[in-house]
Amino acid sequence: MHTQDLSAWRHDHAFDAGNAAGERGTRRVMWITAAMMLLEIAAGWYYNSMALLADGFHMSSHAVAIGLSVAAYAAARRHAGDSRYAFGTWKIEILGGFASAIFLLGVVALMVWGSVERLLKPEAIHYPEAMLVAVLGLVVNLVCALILGDAHDHHGHDHGHGHTHGGHEHHHDLNLKSAYLHVAADAATSVAAIAALAGGWWMGWDWLDPVMGIVGAVVVAVWAKGLIRDTAVVLLDREMDHPVVDEIREVIAERGATGRTVITDLHVWRVGRASYSCALSLVTHDAALTPDDVRQWLSVHEEIVHSTIEIHRCAS
Repeated sequence: MHTQDLSAWRHDHAFDAGNAAGERGTRRVMWITAAMMLLEIAAGWYYNSMALLADGFHMSSHAVAIGLSVAAYAAARRHAGDSRYAFGTWKIEILGGFASAIFLLGVVALMVWGSVERLLKPEAIHYPEAMLVAVLGLVVNLVCALILGDAHDHHGHDHGHGHTHGGHEHHHDLNLKSAYLHVAADAATSVAAIAALAGGWWMGWDWLDPVMGIVGAVVVAVWAKGLIRDTAVVLLDREMDHPVVDEIREVIAERGATGRTVITDLHVWRVGRASYSCALSLVTHDAALTPDDVRQWLSVHEEIVHSTIEIHRCAS
């Protein structure tokens, strides 16, 4: 059995999550988003707008998610040299994302409860003031998107843009990309709040505001479900349906054909944003085959950064 040394990989990837441009941009967006979130929730409560409250609560989900991204950057930088983390500190953000998704389900329940209550017991809405806050929220989201986009450009310039290999696209900082997607989704919810307030203000459709509150809750629920699914896959190491597994099998089948080398056991799990580790057992008729040979075969797939290889030779 032969295990690849992790020291070189850890050294090369130790500070990926602590990228200065990404951390700085994400931290700025976190504070801006948190401030706007508080303003929208307070305004929605004061002006009786469930659409504003829904947008505010939705923004809170993104504030939490972006805050977890900032914490992940800081933790990765702080513990980058700690050898107790065999594959680095990347999974800190995964744990945080799973926790925030569970928290979001409680937020969804509160949003639905408040909207249904407002449908049954309508209250007067201060449309001009509520509309002003909703438009401000949209502007803030667009500004945050620009900040994160600029951080992404700096990151890409420093480290090189994502590349493809074997049909998979590699992103150097999925943490930053995730924050960007949160802001973009929140901007869409702000547009929905503006539409609800406009319908109530100009058309007299007072019911539209709490209905959009429910719609906002559904958006948050869908986002939370997706986050739970994506984080659970990583935390539970459920990666055996990932295309990289088929690629490993294809490489062994192609390169090991002459020596009648076959896989008898294979395990693949993720150790970074776009990095995977594998453990495989082989049976071969090739007396000269070594673990380093197999590792060379696998090197065509750069996402495989660590491998443990066991070779069993047939007497015949």
